[in-house]
Amino acid sequence: MSALSDLRREVRDLCRSWRADGRYRPRPDAWLRSFDLDFSKALAERGWLGMTWPRSVGGAERSNLARLVVTEELLRAGAPVAAHWIGDRQIGPSILRHGTPRLQQEILPGIAAGEFVFCLGMSEPDAGSDLAAVRTTGTRVAGGWRIDGRKIWTSHAHRATHAYLLARTEKSEVKHAGLTEFVLDMSDPGVSVSPIVDMAGSHHFNEVVFENVFVPEERVIGVEGNAWRQVTEQLAYERGGPERVLSTYPVLEELLGSGDESVAAEVGELVARLATLRALCAQVAAAVDAGEAPVRAAATLKYLGTAFERDVLECARHAMDSGIVSPESTLGEAILASPGFSIRGGSSEVLLSILAKQEARR
Repeated sequence: MSALSDLRREVRDLCRSWRADGRYRPRPDAWLRSFDLDFSKALAERGWLGMTWPRSVGGAERSNLARLVVTEELLRAGAPVAAHWIGDRQIGPSILRHGTPRLQQEILPGIAAGEFVFCLGMSEPDAGSDLAAVRTTGTRVAGGWRIDGRKIWTSHAHRATHAYLLARTEKSEVKHAGLTEFVLDMSDPGVSVSPIVDMAGSHHFNEVVFENVFVPEERVIGVEGNAWRQVTEQLAYERGGPERVLSTYPVLEELLGSGDESVAAEVGELVARLATLRALCAQVAAAVDAGEAPVRAAATLKYLGTAFERDVLECARHAMDSGIVSPESTLGEAILASPGFSIRGGSSEVLLSILAKQEARR
């Protein structure tokens, strides 16, 4: 464990030095809202992107527990990690698990070097949290596929070099069948991006339209038509990380520093819950190290994490109402960002459905 403790100190030192130099300010929800490609490249230089991947594709061949240490410290510090987060957390592991050797060599080193920025083409207009309600289509053409459709709430699509895309490639009476995953270049002809500015005045969301976009055959992830099983595994990476618990940590830290007795009991309960949730994060990481796709544990973490972060903000509101902190602090920023907490990665209702189905299969 001393190696992990040393690693934790190294990450803390890097974040402190960047903050001391004024190169970033801590933000809640930083993994989605705080984008700095130079910071991501600084992490890459230290081997902290693609940490668990083979060295042959740019990785460092470290454990998922080591990666958890790094991501915990980055989130605690409210560091600007959005440039690499999707690629490192989700798309890279999916390509490593299901992609061809050619696709792995083509994409993974760029993610590990902090050079490729991925956006996530899953959600669609009018589909809500129902990923299987995909209308974007992939049609076979000579040498590959033609993509037509649109995606929404696509964070950092305006900055991304690549997109992960879920598309329907065959008609089926079973809506979960006939789906395929693709990797495409955002610079390809036919890709257009329109900004969506949120209620906080921040632009990270976008709507992306694909019109007759050609994707080569070798850019398919895994097996054609088998995407639903692959997506289910991939969402375990998305839902099972510490960002589902620590997005509001800068808020909690500010509450801890306030010293106000009127919220002391609430804050104490939150700290105890955080310790339990961190232990669950470690269990998910250990399961991934063992070669598992911990769908059930990840859904549990996301469900409990959503409730935890909601309660952190409720405590923050109480503190704000009593004048302990101002709306201009991290609390106000987090409250404006909070409507998305219960939706992204699956609404609580969707997560409960997943857990019920997993229990029924036991």
